[in-house]
Formats: sequence, structure tokens, C-alpha cells
Amino acid sequence: MTDNTRDILPVIENENENRYLYSLKKMADQNMNANLSYLTGLPNLRAFFYQAAEIMRANRDHTFALLVLDIAHFKALNEFCGWDAGDKLLVYISEYLKTYEGPMTAMFHFRADCFGLLVPFENKDELTAIAQNICAKIEAYPIAYRVLPSVGICIATGPEMPISALRDYATMALQTIKGKFYAKYAFFDESMRQQMLLEKQIENEILDALSTDQLQAYIQPKVDMSTGDIIGGEALIRWIHPEKGIISPGLFLPVLEKNGLIIDVDFHIWTKVFAWLSKRLKAGQKAVPISVNISRMHFFDNAFREKLVMLSAEYNVPPPLVALELTESAFLNNADSIYDNLQQLRSLGFALSMDDFGTGYSSMTMLKNQPVDEIKIDKGFIDDIEDDQEQIIVSSIVNMLKALNKRIVVEGVETQAQRNFLLEQNCLHAQGFLYYKPMPISEFEALLDRDS
Repeated sequence: MTDNTRDILPVIENENENRYLYSLKKMADQNMNANLSYLTGLPNLRAFFYQAAEIMRANRDHTFALLVLDIAHFKALNEFCGWDAGDKLLVYISEYLKTYEGPMTAMFHFRADCFGLLVPFENKDELTAIAQNICAKIEAYPIAYRVLPSVGICIATGPEMPISALRDYATMALQTIKGKFYAKYAFFDESMRQQMLLEKQIENEILDALSTDQLQAYIQPKVDMSTGDIIGGEALIRWIHPEKGIISPGLFLPVLEKNGLIIDVDFHIWTKVFAWLSKRLKAGQKAVPISVNISRMHFFDNAFREKLVMLSAEYNVPPPLVALELTESAFLNNADSIYDNLQQLRSLGFALSMDDFGTGYSSMTMLKNQPVDEIKIDKGFIDDIEDDQEQIIVSSIVNMLKALNKRIVVEGVETQAQRNFLLEQNCLHAQGFLYYKPMPISEFEALLDRDS
């Protein structure tokens, strides 16, 4: 390369950059009128992407951040106050955001109650102040409804950062606080990025894990504490990754719940349980009832009930050998939508079990109305069983459930003191490390054969 070539390279690069900015600006100008919100007059997302990219590239010596604003339960606001009142609130918000207009700001109105504001800043306190001012202004709007605004903030890593990523990250931060009274804004940070990467990794690998049988059913025995006999078990999922080993359910189950893949994974485990029970029955070996977990997501699946009935028929396993276990919160949050499904399954012989009893907002009405055969008392009630008040609470719960004619299983029994107290209450059935940890089906099978 000659010295003359070196001299002209910066000129060429500057000209290319200027042409790019000019082209971007021209596209933005041409698209602007066609990409404005009819209600607020603010640019929509497409126009904002053009504007924001142009501003950041043209002002490389500044640091920028995107604030994304959303109103919790906006549809309910429209229903309660009327659509006209909702539209007036949106116009009010847009007019306030326009007070931030300037040569280095951009804003958008995307989807009913979602707004965005790109601003330059020097320190995070400035962004905090903007978020707080926006929320305060919206909360002061005179309307017969409690308006709950939330703001997610993402700081750009540089002028080349894609605006779509900036928007996604700010939205991710917003979702961590949306609808919470005590938090108005949140910054996107490294922990959120790592969580996002983890979720994407799980989503990418879970289907392969299903097809290659990495997802295994483990069984944690249920025990009669008075005799030590195994009276049943709970099927739990374990991901045995070929490179990473056992992946904790606490890592991947929330992701599967979030993206709906829990439906496929649960069905995979159900099939393994029915197949194992079928094998035991055909061989004339001892078989005990096994509980399978039912995610609340299944009640949005129209084929949920049919899948269980089909498995029972296909493997010739009587329904009483398979208990359906739901968390207490699932009963509470989906009571109307799940009641008919549960009643029909129960009428076919499937037992219904309420897991984690006491961790939600249980009530006598729920216990009276829900078609539940078994109650599993959460381990939190017996963690400090030597405490007098805890003993009174546990004793009262056990007596109440017995009076309601519910089978009782206590979870998390780990000490002799817990066992002894429960036996004093004539509460016999338990799960816990004092007896057995979750184990592969082959080990559970060996325990049953030993007991036989």
C-alpha cells in the first residue's frame, strides 16, 4: 500500500459513512408519513428504527439509552373506563414524551400502550430521573383507574448496536417489573443477558433432548412412615445432558413453562410412566400409584384430557395407578378453566393431588369446591418442627384435612424429629430425604422388588 493510498483511505471511509447516513435519512423521511401512529402522531417501530440508527451513527461521541414504556393491564383499563378514555390517555402520554424532542432524541408508539424514547445521557441518574418523571406524569393523569406504568431501560453499547436489540433488551428489563407497585423502572443488566442466553440455549437444545431420550423420568418414593413400606411415587424429570451432565430442573422448567414446550416434555414423561407401569402389570410384578405433574399450561391444550385417556388405553394401565399432581397456585389461577377437565378425569378413575399446599392463598372454599383426593403439605411447614407454634399449625392443618376426608402426604421429611411428630398426629404418608431421594426408574423398580 502506497503512502498516497493511506492518505485517501480516511476520505473514502468518511464518504461511505456519509452516504450511508444520507441513505438512511432519506429512507426515514420517505417512510415517515406512512409510518406514524394515527392516534398519537408518533413514529411507529419501523420509522423509529431508521431515526434512532441515524441519530446514533451521526453522534458517535455521545452515549445513548432507550427507555421502553408500558402500562400494566391496559386492556382492563379500556374495558373499565371505555376505549375513548384509553385513547385519551395514550395521547396524553405521547404529548408528554414530545417534550423530550430534540436533535438527538427519537421516540415511537408501538402497539396500543407501548412507547419508546431514545435519549443521549452522561450518567445513569439522568435516565432514572426521566423514567421517574414519565411514571409520575402518567400516574397523575385524571382517570377512574389505577394506572401502573413501567419503564425498561437499556444503555447502548455503541453507535453500531442494532436498534432491534436495544428495544428487545429494554423490553426484557421492563418485563421484570411490569405491574409491580413498588418498582417503576429497571435497567437491563448482565444477569438479564445471561438469563436470555440460557433461555435461548434451552429452547435450542430441548427438542433434540426429547428425540435423543436425554429427558429421563426419576421417581421419588412415597412412604408409609409407620412401616417403611413404599406406597407410591412421584415422577420427576431429569435432563441428562451428554456433555453437561445433569441439568437442574430449576434452570430449564421455568423456561419450558414460559415458551409452552412444557406440554411436550410432560407428555414425554407421562408416556414413560405409563409404559413402565404397563411392563410391571404384564409381568405380574408389584405396581404402586405414580403421580405425574400437570403444568397449568396443559389447560390451554384442548387435547390434554384425551392424551391421558389415550395413554391409559394404549398401555392398558388402570387410571387409579396414575395420580395427577397440580400445584395449589394452578388450582387458584385457573379454577374455572380446569374444573370440568379435572372432574371428567376424576370420574374416569384418575386421582387428583394438590402439590405445595400452603404456599399460595389457600382457602376453605377452594378445598371444598375443588375435586381433590390428595393434599401434599409443603415442606416449609415442617422445616422447624420443634417450634411450638409450627407444631400447632401443622396439627391444625392435618386435623382439618382429615375432617375433609383428604389423603395427606407431607413433603420434605428429612429428620427423625419431623417423622416422630407427624406420626404422633397419625399422619403416616411422606416423601423426603429421610427415606429416599428421587432416583432412576430402574432403582425404584429394584426397591419395589425388594419389598415384594
